[in-house]
Amino acid sequence: MKRIKQFFRYDNVGWLYVFPAFAYMLYFVGYPILQNIILSFQDVTMRTLTSPDKPFAGLQNYIEIFQDKVFRTSLTNTLVFTVSCLVVQFLIGFALALFFNRNFKIAKPVRGLLMMPWMIPITVTALMFKFIFGTDVGILNYILSSLGLIKENIEWLTTPGTAMFAVICANVWIGIPFNMILISTGLTTIPKELYESASIDGAGKVQTFFKITLPLLRPTIESVLILGFIYTFKVFDLVYVMTGGGPVNSTHMLSTYSYKLSFEMFKYSKGSAVANVLLIILLIVGSFYLRATKEED
Repeated sequence: MKRIKQFFRYDNVGWLYVFPAFAYMLYFVGYPILQNIILSFQDVTMRTLTSPDKPFAGLQNYIEIFQDKVFRTSLTNTLVFTVSCLVVQFLIGFALALFFNRNFKIAKPVRGLLMMPWMIPITVTALMFKFIFGTDVGILNYILSSLGLIKENIEWLTTPGTAMFAVICANVWIGIPFNMILISTGLTTIPKELYESASIDGAGKVQTFFKITLPLLRPTIESVLILGFIYTFKVFDLVYVMTGGGPVNSTHMLSTYSYKLSFEMFKYSKGSAVANVLLIILLIVGSFYLRATKEED
């Protein structure tokens, strides 16, 4: 009884509030990840899915996926997609954050409207861009043909090079508000007195930007880039709705290829192995984020 009273002391009550969330994460996140890891070391297909004794495969699934040409293509596509999106959406988001950091009447309302692409469900955005880049009834082809820039409709989503471009455009559209709002928040933490002192000392806007703004925004920029990498690298629904990984595997990401192996080809263990490769990469990047936030504190 005494131990129970000690546990319910004021300094231990916090554990009671944390426990429901911890139990939820343990059951709905931790348990599936553990089962997925176990599955990747077995040989589970449609035939052996319901078998009580599933064949043990060891590292064979991982060896086979790294020998798989489509897996290597998916890994390359994921890296190209992630880096391209990060660069473009960060630069545009940074420019918009600097612009709306100025004091003018419609700054806050317009900035709020620019958050809409990030708030709209990704599936809706994917369908919208699928319509924009459509071949026969696509808005983009209609505009380009109206301006006389093209004579025949471009098959944006059925050509390897242009399909990746279309998917990148859609993800950049989603990511710009995320970058803008986080960088805008970082800009508000910079004391205005520093800019006033720099102005008195005769520093120009370029010098102020590189000597004050960028150095003080470094923690924010690191967080934005790392979080952006994590969110972009694990993309699934956007690509699956727009292209389904095609054409000719040109837009397959690790997530979509894992889905294809598991639920279209019914190679559950290989699909789990691909998903675990994705998990390991994200854990490595996530550790850098935790390290960056710890150093910032």
